[in-house]
Amino acid sequence: MKSILRRRPSPALVISLIALFVSLSGVSYGVATGFIDSREIKNNEIRSVDIRNNQIRTRDLRNNEVRGIDIRNSTVQGRDIALNTITGEDVKEDTLQKVPSALLADSATTAAGVNTLRIIPQASVAEGAPPVTLATHGPLTLLGSCEPGTGAETVATLAVATSEDNSAAGGETDGDPDLDAGQTTDIATLSSTPGAGARSAVASAPSGKAFTGLIAMYANAAGAGSCKFHGHLALEG
Repeated sequence: MKSILRRRPSPALVISLIALFVSLSGVSYGVATGFIDSREIKNNEIRSVDIRNNQIRTRDLRNNEVRGIDIRNSTVQGRDIALNTITGEDVKEDTLQKVPSALLADSATTAAGVNTLRIIPQASVAEGAPPVTLATHGPLTLLGSCEPGTGAETVATLAVATSEDNSAAGGETDGDPDLDAGQTTDIATLSSTPGAGARSAVASAPSGKAFTGLIAMYANAAGAGSCKFHGHLALEG
């Protein structure tokens, strides 16, 4: 027995015992000292239930590592986005609808007090035929007519009629500054020589109805004379 105790352990046995001790006590040592690191954790073993709620913070996440697939659909809200950070490049344009003010702008209903922009489509009138109505606004009516002129000339004429006393109308000619109900006054003419041109047209009534515009006129005397009119009016009131 004494001979056994007097024998010293071999270096290999000492190293083996030390390694065994470290392997058995390493985790316990880490727990006791509070220094468990990734080396003591098996890959893919930490689960959501192992993390205390509200403990993962920005400083725990690597920059540029959170992706769209990591975020639940429809969970990001306006309060999660910094003010004035969403730009046009972040928005798909064909998914946008017009805002109410843009819808109004389509008809120019709020520009500089003008209520409506009226487009006058092309209208043809045979020489000697009754005048055609190009536009009507309240008591005011814009007319186009085609009459024979001197010799072989054909004359296109713009006129304004009213159903309200003390109206006024004018254009390339003098017109009438005091036009009463039932009256009509010529405001512009164009003969078949030169045959084409644009003429201004203005009219107003005491009720507040008025228009201002530009009318293209054509007079053709080749064979049976004819005239054409088209243009636009800004209607007020």
